[in-house]
Amino acid sequence: MEKIRTPLLTEDEKYMKEAIRQARKAESLGEVPIGCVIVYQGKIIGRGYNRRMIDHTVLAHGEIIAMKKACRKMGDWRLEGCRIYITLEPCPMCAGAIVQARIPEVVIGSMNPKAGCAGSVLDLLHQEGFKHRCQGKTGVLQEECSAMMTGFFRQLREAGKQKKKEERRKKEEAAKLLDRE
Repeated sequence: MEKIRTPLLTEDEKYMKEAIRQARKAESLGEVPIGCVIVYQGKIIGRGYNRRMIDHTVLAHGEIIAMKKACRKMGDWRLEGCRIYITLEPCPMCAGAIVQARIPEVVIGSMNPKAGCAGSVLDLLHQEGFKHRCQGKTGVLQEECSAMMTGFFRQLREAGKQKKKEERRKKEEAAKLLDRE
């Protein structure tokens, strides 16, 4: 019997898969599927996923949640020596927090041309005036990360269309009932 070989994942792909698992948790809650993990010395010390709708706060981004957990684990607000894996390019708040936490390495799945601040709209991670700048890598498992986002928003649009159809149908039924009277 021939043994089937599966391709080995790189270290970056391995941890991005973990970030994708976090994003799937967000998606299962109806949240935008963005996930994040923070790695220190080969171990995940922080995990997070979007929870803005569930927690009713703009601050509940996956990166912020993961950084809080990592800081607790490290016993410090500085996350020097860590690497952060994010399924989608960070927003201004998260990019700023990454810089403030002194995270030296950022690995991004897919870029965000509408709101990304690691090179798309702005590049806060490499801003000349800041004391700390991050090294970065983009496009790690990009197809999987992008497909997850595209699928989520496609479903959201479809659900919105279905809701409008249902509302229209109810209005038509109500109008028919009124016409009969």
